[in-house]
Amino acid sequence: MKKIIIFDTTLRDGEQSPGASLDIKAKIEIAKQLARLGVDVIEAGFPIASPGDSKAVYEVASIVKGPSICGLARAKTKDIDKCLEALRPAIKREQARVHVFLATSNIHMKYKLKKAEEEILKLAKYFVKYASDRCGDVEFSPEDASRSDVDFLCRVVEAVIDAGAKTVNIPDTVGYAIPVEFGSLIKTIKTKVPNSNKAVISVHCHNDLGLAVSNSLSAIQSGAEQVECTINGLGERAGNASLEEIVMGLKTREDMFKCTTSIKTEELYKTSRLVSKLTGIVVQPNKAIVGQNAFSHEAGIHQDGILKKSITYEIMKPEDVGFGATRLVLGKHSGKHALGDRLKKLGIELSDADLIKAFQRFKDLADKKKEVFDEDLLAIVEDEIVSVPETYRISGFEYRSGKDIEPHATIELTKGNTVKKESSSGDGPVDACYKAIEKITGAKLKLLDYSLKSTTGGKDALGEVSVRVMSGSGVEISGRGASTDIIEASAKAYVNALNKLVFTKSRKTKLEL
Repeated sequence: MKKIIIFDTTLRDGEQSPGASLDIKAKIEIAKQLARLGVDVIEAGFPIASPGDSKAVYEVASIVKGPSICGLARAKTKDIDKCLEALRPAIKREQARVHVFLATSNIHMKYKLKKAEEEILKLAKYFVKYASDRCGDVEFSPEDASRSDVDFLCRVVEAVIDAGAKTVNIPDTVGYAIPVEFGSLIKTIKTKVPNSNKAVISVHCHNDLGLAVSNSLSAIQSGAEQVECTINGLGERAGNASLEEIVMGLKTREDMFKCTTSIKTEELYKTSRLVSKLTGIVVQPNKAIVGQNAFSHEAGIHQDGILKKSITYEIMKPEDVGFGATRLVLGKHSGKHALGDRLKKLGIELSDADLIKAFQRFKDLADKKKEVFDEDLLAIVEDEIVSVPETYRISGFEYRSGKDIEPHATIELTKGNTVKKESSSGDGPVDACYKAIEKITGAKLKLLDYSLKSTTGGKDALGEVSVRVMSGSGVEISGRGASTDIIEASAKAYVNALNKLVFTKSRKTKLEL
């Protein structure tokens, strides 16, 4: 099958997303991950734009091995020289590319460049040759190609290939094209330009009409051999074509495209998360391939189909993009089959009668909240059907704390016929209690949330403590405890959460707290 070259411009065009500015350290971290992902070319920046951008390109070119490292330059001597300087480490190992661009549309030539066609043609040839005399790999982009006169565009493409361009990129700079039109443009260039077979024809599509991926795929069907894209579709205005969508489109519909890429798709989700974290731009939940809901199902009919055979409602395996497992979201649209499956995974097997009873309580709760979590299910089962076994019980405790006194607690827990006592100090009496409990049980729990409220009035008010904890294996669960002594209530809540974890995990698997 034909291999499609993946040209990633997250560090250049992607960084141009408002608010997505990256420092050098972040650029290097992303570039290293892009290399692990398997991209063929990394456009590391626009060196002439700023000293920081130039240094970032230089550092990426120095550190990141594997992909070709590319820098962007206008059709100007100072731009190209600055680009060559920044790419020097990659040029030495013959893994560098200079990307020169010059607008070719009547709109840009008239209003921005104020130059005629023949002058543009002359400049394009001159600066491509200038760059190719100094770097073995030069790419040229006729900016705003999709709004350019086709005959003039073909003349420019032919001229820059003769001048030494190894790749000619056809940009839909403002996201104006539609798939059938853009595919036709690529086909025209491939057939009308006599030397088009001497260069790689590439595409770079923007998403102003939401068609960047569709236009890119249409171009590939028409003969394009390289696609320029970004992680999470970042970029100017509405962004660029999304790398993960293009790659998985080619992989999932291999029957249609008969193309392959060098991308290790299992690294897609990790790369998406990294870029999101470092740019601060959150991935929308329903984003294709890497969105939080991409492999989530709430509708009962869909959940039933997924449980019987995943291919019924999933055209890709979540693990193929490094996502993990399919997620069945329990909400008001979910069915009894999905509820029973989730309870089994929590170690709870109910009779048909009890499952019907639990399902009714679940539906009542689902009408009140968007998503029902595992601890909600445990509460339903605990309150209405079975009781959570009291694996651990507080049989004694004492604590001391005060001004200039280090908080200290001693806890005595009973488990079956065994009684254990441990002491610990902490940041406060509650922390000291929790550390003593962990000494006895061996549990390593992370406290995610702690809240205290009064359930009655007066000086002898009953205090209720609620905690939310996460086990070492990533299970999150809540616990509650009440007492007129808030330290005792805190200890009870912690032990209650611990007992729920034991109840959840120990039925079928070894407890991993």
